[in-house]
Amino acid sequence: MEPTMAAASSGASAQSSNRRSMSWGSSISHSFRQPDTDDPFRRAQSRSDNDEENLRWAALEKLPTYDRMRHAIVLNQDGAGLVHIEQLARGEAGRALLERVFQDDSERFLRRLRDRADRVGIDLPAIEVRYQDLSVEVDAFVGSRALPTLWNETTNFLQGLIGRFGSSNKRTTTVLKHAYGILKPSRMTLLLGPPSSGKSTLMRALTGKLDKSLKVSGSITYCGHTFSEFYPQRTSAYVSQYDLHNAEMTVRETLDFSRRCLGIGARYDMLAELTAREHEAGINPDPEIDAYMKATAVQGHETNIITDLTLKVLGLDICADNIVGDEMTRGISGGQKKRVTTGEMLTGPARALFMDEISTGLDSSSTFQIVKYVSQLVHVMNDTVMISLLQPPPETYNLFDDIILLSEGYMVYHGPRGNILEFFESAGFRCPERKGVADFLQEVTSKKDQQQYWYLDQEQYRYVPVLEFAEHYKSFHVGQQMLEELKIPFEKSKTHPAALTTSKYGQSSWESFKAVMSREQLLMKRNSFIYIFKVSQLIILGLMAMTVFLRTEMPHGQISDGAKFFGALTFSLITILFNGFAELQLTIKILPTFYKQRDFLFSPPWTFGLANIILKVPVSFVEAGVWVVLTYYVMGFAPSAGRFFRQFLAFFATHQMAMALFRFLGAILKSMVVANTFGMFVQLIIFIFGGFIIPRGDIRPWWIWAYWASPMMYSQNAISVNEFLASRWATPNNDPTIDAPTVGKAILKSRDLFTGDWGFWLSIGAVIGFTILFNILYLLALTYLSPSGRSNTLVSDEENENGTNKEQIFYRCQGSHK
Repeated sequence: MEPTMAAASSGASAQSSNRRSMSWGSSISHSFRQPDTDDPFRRAQSRSDNDEENLRWAALEKLPTYDRMRHAIVLNQDGAGLVHIEQLARGEAGRALLERVFQDDSERFLRRLRDRADRVGIDLPAIEVRYQDLSVEVDAFVGSRALPTLWNETTNFLQGLIGRFGSSNKRTTTVLKHAYGILKPSRMTLLLGPPSSGKSTLMRALTGKLDKSLKVSGSITYCGHTFSEFYPQRTSAYVSQYDLHNAEMTVRETLDFSRRCLGIGARYDMLAELTAREHEAGINPDPEIDAYMKATAVQGHETNIITDLTLKVLGLDICADNIVGDEMTRGISGGQKKRVTTGEMLTGPARALFMDEISTGLDSSSTFQIVKYVSQLVHVMNDTVMISLLQPPPETYNLFDDIILLSEGYMVYHGPRGNILEFFESAGFRCPERKGVADFLQEVTSKKDQQQYWYLDQEQYRYVPVLEFAEHYKSFHVGQQMLEELKIPFEKSKTHPAALTTSKYGQSSWESFKAVMSREQLLMKRNSFIYIFKVSQLIILGLMAMTVFLRTEMPHGQISDGAKFFGALTFSLITILFNGFAELQLTIKILPTFYKQRDFLFSPPWTFGLANIILKVPVSFVEAGVWVVLTYYVMGFAPSAGRFFRQFLAFFATHQMAMALFRFLGAILKSMVVANTFGMFVQLIIFIFGGFIIPRGDIRPWWIWAYWASPMMYSQNAISVNEFLASRWATPNNDPTIDAPTVGKAILKSRDLFTGDWGFWLSIGAVIGFTILFNILYLLALTYLSPSGRSNTLVSDEENENGTNKEQIFYRCQGSHK
């Protein structure tokens, strides 16, 4: 929803050529200056004397519509040239174009975009957001029961199960109470309120991003349409107060990925309509603005001029090629991370923007510059914006058109900025001359700070509760006007066709998959040390295992010889199995960023899961290959090429199964501590029932299901059958206690393993089946499970049983709110 996009997406407007940059040199004349005439829309009168540029325009107009949309005229010191738009959409050519059209004057740049649309009568999309009687409730544990202790977690879980069939020990708390209002296009709204007033809850509710466990009542509409008629997650852009990014990616790569996933919206369609109208009216647009708008309508490329504009307006161009970083990796500063979080959503085509606490970590100057730019975007491009700030300085406060004041979940005021002091003066409170208005508004509803602002000397001060302010607002002329406007429904027929987004994702499933695959390849490259370390670990373990058998000859052909081979096979199997455990940590590390992008509809969840599954196949191939190459012949296994490759296949399938298992565990457990503990427990269970420690014949009947459900059992069968059915184990069996024709089959039967060659392929099929099962469960977990994060909010609850009893209550709930 950034200026760029907003501009381009709407089909924005260009100004006359006398506004173009003069950096090209005075030798370049402007061919599209409008002469003084009564008919300015005649093409013959709109061209300049530059014959070369006229020829370029003529050549461009002769092209088919499809090609005309993909070529632009670019002026340089050598004259005018016809350039394919993909050369401008990315790379140095696009950045040079941006420097010429932007010129560090964002308002002038936006005006040029808007003017182009106005010249041919194209209206820009505009969104009006209405909410009536909006309430949000949450069931939460109260008092000491909300503290995160082991006993509380266990008790709360058990009572939660009981609560499904009866009552549970929870209290219903209202976070937002009967809020109402209208957010209008071309007006920027400041959301103020003390902590725990419900600001984030209101923003999340208006953008359709509330936690599913919260109870929501009331109505929210965009241009008269309910959430069921479009996708609010893509029609609006919510900038979270939490900075969740891939630490290994640079700032530019982070913004490029979000831009690529969010898509171009209606930019291309509106630009096509704009071009067609200009063609009919005989108007030649500003070549630079035309080139810029065409470049922003290109979709699917890894980088684009939109990213460069976002970096420039947010002041991130100085760190564009620095990695974002995290607690363990040095990267950009906290304030720059906050701007990256803002920039992620600005790269998309959304026309309604909700920004939650964007000033955290920023100095007042940076906050002012960002808010000023957003204000220009709102007033020029007809966008709808709500910004939540905790303590904005006066110069930033004065940039806003409307103010919303929340306190204790009540809507205290919603209206023009110029009337809010009048509202509080009518209630008996006045802002001192040297006091910042924003600070006054934060404190005037507080019982602790309210008295200092009372100015009615003839009347004795009394505490005015928040509910009384909310009721007084309804009788105030601004509140009455708001209620009257809410009574008149929005006419759906006036909705701009490009205002609301009805497609779930910004690009096709295939394009989304390519974008995610490219990102995951980049992350694997940046995390290459992990994979190099894992291979090095295998090499060290393999060399250690080799030294045990160095210059020794493993006897074979007797039943007693089988124990050594069986132990060596099991050691190899355990090594391969445990080497997939790192997938658990890698999955959990990326989950917070994944959940944010999934809920913001960046791409379908399966694209992330499938990309991870495919990219890890070469990892299994390398790790299984390294181990088998190092150990197979040195340990003395059957000297046959066929047996060698069959063991490699078994270890490859086992490694894939192990990684699929631990990916799935990471996706459902979500916490590093819990996943490590439970992951080791799962490994122990698989190992116990894998057929090595306890043979099948010694397992009790009520536990035999665990034996057949253990993936390690099938891997053990595959590698054992592959070894002991080799020709060197085909000597006759002389042990009368084991009914088997050969020594190899006798060893397998004594261990209760499969005794036919079919057992190898059956086991490989079972391991592959487990791999597919775990991968499907992994994809389902990514698609349907919610983040496990919880928020602990300290709320003051006054109980008036005797008029004096007060207690501090901890509310612990799913879903974050203030």
